Amino acid sequence: MGKFDKYKVELKNMQVMACTKEFFLDSQFFIDIDAPEVTKGRVSVTMDVKKLIGGDAFEIKFGMSGVVQVPCDRCLDDMDVDVVVSDKLMVKLGDEYAEDGDWVIIPEDEGEINVAWFMYEFIALAVPMKHVHPSGKCNKAMAGKLSKHLSFSADDGDMTGIGVEEDEDLENPSGTPDPRWNELKKILDNN
Repeated sequence: MGKFDKYKVELKNMQVMACTKEFFLDSQFFIDIDAPEVTKGRVSVTMDVKKLIGGDAFEIKFGMSGVVQVPCDRCLDDMDVDVVVSDKLMVKLGDEYAEDGDWVIIPEDEGEINVAWFMYEFIALAVPMKHVHPSGKCNKAMAGKLSKHLSFSADDGDMTGIGVEEDEDLENPSGTPDPRWNELKKILDNN
């Protein structure tokens, strides 16, 4: 039995017009998928399969909710992100596997579709583009290293979000600004 066999949906020989299946995607699911966007998680899935009129087309609706772990964009530590997904997949039987617009076509002689990758994609798309720990929750050591390489001073913005306290000195250790920055600021002043 393969890693994703339990996510196969038999469509060709479906005896009823509609059915519902439930899955729980744990961290092992995300490890097996082996994709970089989401590394761990706990997601409950309800999948409704409905045979459309004619019998060779199907609508598969997914309702998912749970928590996934993704790396923080700032400190690279894992962080929890709540996900709620409501999406659908339109499938029809055909000669060979293809994706045609909103439709996924599966070979009629196989008559089944494995929805594991589709569930992963729906979850990955539900994760916000920017994922950053709440203010003060980033890894302190990484935030300290990051603050040493910032191109603006503490007066330019709130640095507390990356773990740098407001009273920390962001300039070089001697306390004086690097003179090369003054030369670059002259360029900005000319614009």
